[in-house]
Amino acid sequence: MHLNGGNGIVLIVMSVKPYQLFSEHLKNRFGVRVHKVSVDAGLGCPNRAGGRTGPGCLFCDPGGSGAVGIERQSSIAAQIEQGKEVMARKYKAGKFMAYFQPFSNTLAPVHQLRSLYDQALAVDDVVGLAVGTRPDCVPPDVLDLLGEYHRKSYFWLELGLQSSHDRTLHRLRRGHDYAAFAEAYSQAKSRDLNICVHVILGLPGESHEDMLATADVLAALKVDGVKLHLLHVLKNTPLGQMYAERRIELLEMDEYVELVVDIVERLPRQTLIHRLTGDGPRDQLLAPLWSLKKWEVLNAIDAEFARRGSCQGKRGQSR
Repeated sequence: MHLNGGNGIVLIVMSVKPYQLFSEHLKNRFGVRVHKVSVDAGLGCPNRAGGRTGPGCLFCDPGGSGAVGIERQSSIAAQIEQGKEVMARKYKAGKFMAYFQPFSNTLAPVHQLRSLYDQALAVDDVVGLAVGTRPDCVPPDVLDLLGEYHRKSYFWLELGLQSSHDRTLHRLRRGHDYAAFAEAYSQAKSRDLNICVHVILGLPGESHEDMLATADVLAALKVDGVKLHLLHVLKNTPLGQMYAERRIELLEMDEYVELVVDIVERLPRQTLIHRLTGDGPRDQLLAPLWSLKKWEVLNAIDAEFARRGSCQGKRGQSR
């Protein structure tokens, strides 16, 4: 597959999996293991009145669905240095990407965002940036700024969609509809940005067919990257209250595995798979507890691909 790596570089990725792993793409691009280091920039969310308090989305915890272990009061550089040490020790990482993860990391004036991103890129062995945000939080001047970083560094915009269905977005209290995502995506692509779209599987009220329809939307867009998240029920969230009241049903592991394979089969072969599942923080996770067995889930996904004799793009070859 081919991907624009910035600065006019065309990259070729050969995967040893039946799908195109982002981690393999990074190793191919930089010649060493590259891992993301999560960074908390101290920004808020438009769905929480621009701050960090308020109800937010049903699934979002008070920490903004950020990574565990971030030293939120430390400087950007200090957070990255701490993360580098962990990633080098656990995964033998040689290079790093600064991942602005919790809350909405484009919700600030351009001059402030530029300072934050520059601080991250100035850290030794940081080879690029990933900026997570919402579709309703990328005005033209911010997109122009992100375009600058795409041209001068290795850059990904991570855009939360979660579902292509407006009824689901309304139920989640997302504060935007699919049209807002489509416009943000179009404007970002007009600046040639690499975009990773986030989708949550197992959302309340969604059927298997609903989730496949969202996958078909992503396939039609030929998105650069996708993160598939399993719906986690966390403490101190509206979703947690719904779970306690038995108002929602959650996916079983075998259902999730089959669903992931169904979705990846629909995605174009050039789409990079950034994530196939996730494990919520143990001290906050209410359900599903099987999600804590992350490697068991990933191995089951690979086994299902093998059982089917299938691969990414198999059901989308006619597109």
